[in-house]
Amino acid sequence: MLWLELLIFLLCIVLGARIGGIGMGTIAGIGLIVFVFLFRMPQGGPPVIVLGMILAVITALAAMESAGGLAYLLGIAEKILRKNPKSITFLAPLVTYILILASGTQHVIYALLPIIGEISRKAGIRPERPLSISVIAAMHGLIASPISAATVALLGVMSVLGVSLPKILLVIIPATFLAVIIGSLSVAWRGKKLAEDTDYQNQLQKGIISESLPMNELSGQALRNAKGSVMAFFTAVIMVVLLGMFPNIRPTYEWVSDGLAQSGKIDMGDTIILLMLAIAGVIMLFFKANAGNMVSGDIMKSGIIAIVSILGISWLGSSFFEGNRESIVGGISSAITDYQWVFGVGLFALSILLFSQAATVVTLMPVGVALGIPLPLLIAVYPAVNGYFFLPTYGTVIAAVNFDLTGTTRIGKYLVNHSFMLPGLVTTLSAVLIALLLSAIVF
Repeated sequence: MLWLELLIFLLCIVLGARIGGIGMGTIAGIGLIVFVFLFRMPQGGPPVIVLGMILAVITALAAMESAGGLAYLLGIAEKILRKNPKSITFLAPLVTYILILASGTQHVIYALLPIIGEISRKAGIRPERPLSISVIAAMHGLIASPISAATVALLGVMSVLGVSLPKILLVIIPATFLAVIIGSLSVAWRGKKLAEDTDYQNQLQKGIISESLPMNELSGQALRNAKGSVMAFFTAVIMVVLLGMFPNIRPTYEWVSDGLAQSGKIDMGDTIILLMLAIAGVIMLFFKANAGNMVSGDIMKSGIIAIVSILGISWLGSSFFEGNRESIVGGISSAITDYQWVFGVGLFALSILLFSQAATVVTLMPVGVALGIPLPLLIAVYPAVNGYFFLPTYGTVIAAVNFDLTGTTRIGKYLVNHSFMLPGLVTTLSAVLIALLLSAIVF
C-alpha cells in the first residue's frame, strides 16, 4: 500500500506541475480525498502558522508594490548595472541576489531580466552568462531572505528545535552569497563572444534586434511615496530580525485559567504576522498604497498561487507521512544514519517536482526532524531546495530564455542540457558545502 500511496502522491505533484498555477494545490486536494476517504489514512494538516506568515508578508509586499516601492528598488538596480556594463556577469547576479533577499520575492526578477539582457548585449557580453546565473542567484536570494515563504516555512519547522531566525541567517546568507560568486565564475567565460556568434550576427544584420529599453523613472509625490514605502517595509524587516535575535524584547502577556495566573510570550510566527500586517496598513495610510491595486497586483496574485499550492501539497504530504510514518522512518533511518547527506539529495529531487522551496521545506524538512538528523546538517542542506532549475520549466527560467534577444540563453535539445544547468549545480552545491562549514561553527 505504501508504494501505491507514494505513486498517487507523486502523480498529484506531476499533474499539478503540468497544469501550473494553483493546479498543484488543487490536484493535491484530489489526492487528499483519495487518501482520507478511500484509503482511510490520517488527514494530517496544513502548516497554518506558516501560511499565515506567508499571507501577511505578501500583503506587506503588495502594499509596497502598489505604492511604487518595487519600481523604485528596480530603478536603483538598473542604474547600478548600467554604470558597470563590462562587469555585468558578476554584478547582475549580485544585484539580483540582494534585491530578492531584501524583497522576499522572486517576482522582481521579471523586470530585471530584460535589463540584464539588453545591457550585456550593448556591452558585447554574451547575455547567457549574466542571465543564467541571475536566475540561479534569485533562487538563492529567496532562501536567504528573512521574510521569504521558504525561510518562514523553515523557521516554522525548526521552531520545535529552538532555532532562531538570526542563527539560520548567519549560515545561509554568507553561504548563498559566496556560492553566487562561485556560480558567476562558472559562466564568466562561457560560450562564444557576441562578435563571434554567427546566429546573433545574422539577427543583427536582418534588424531583428530591438532598440534599447528605457529606464523607468519616478518623480514628485510618486517618488516620495515609493521611498517611504521602502523605508517602512525594511523597518519592519529589521524589526523582525531584531525580535528574532533578542527574544526577550518580544512582549509577554498574562491570563487567568482555572483561577491560576499564567503568562506567555508571543512567538516568532505571530510576531511576523502582526508586524507585516501592521506595516501594510502604515503603507496604505501614509504612502497611498491602493487597496484595489494591492489585490489585483502581480505580487498578490503570485502569492495566492503559492499559498494555495503550499496548502494543498503540504497537507497531502502531511497525510502521506502520518499514514506511513513508521514505514518511512524505519525504511530510511538506517541509510540516513550512515549517509546523512542523502537527505540533501532528497530535498533537491523533491524541489524539482514541487517547483517551490517553501513546499519542499514543509513537505520534507519535518521528516528530517523526525529522523533526528543533526540540526547543523538540516540547516546546511537547506540550499538544496533550489533544485527546480534542473528541468527548464520554471517561470524565471523560461522568462530568461525569452528575454535574451540574441538567442544565446537556450533550452537544449535534450531538455537538461540548458543554459542554467551548470550555474545551478555549481551554485547549489557550493552553497551546501559552505553552509556545512558555517553551521558547524554557528550551531
